Amino acid sequence: MKLTQEQMVEKHLKDYGSITTWEAFTDYGITRLSAKIYNLRKSGLNIKSELMTKRNRYGSSVTFAKYVLESLWNTKWITKTKTR
Repeated sequence: MKLTQEQMVEKHLKDYGSITTWEAFTDYGITRLSAKIYNLRKSGLNIKSELMTKRNRYGSSVTFAKYVLESLWNTKWITKTKTR
């Protein structure tokens, strides 16, 4: 059975603890992660968001959201190491 994009995001969160827009795009082709997170929250999944700031390849500072399952919020956030 083929998973919906929301099911893919939910599975990723449960498997790895967190997801960023970059992971959603590169791993699943999802370009509107915030919309999927909104729908998952609406369906009852407790997801926190944290703004992260890093430098891009041009040296500019960029800010993006990292979404974390609330049950993992006070832990290290990542339950497994993801391999590519």
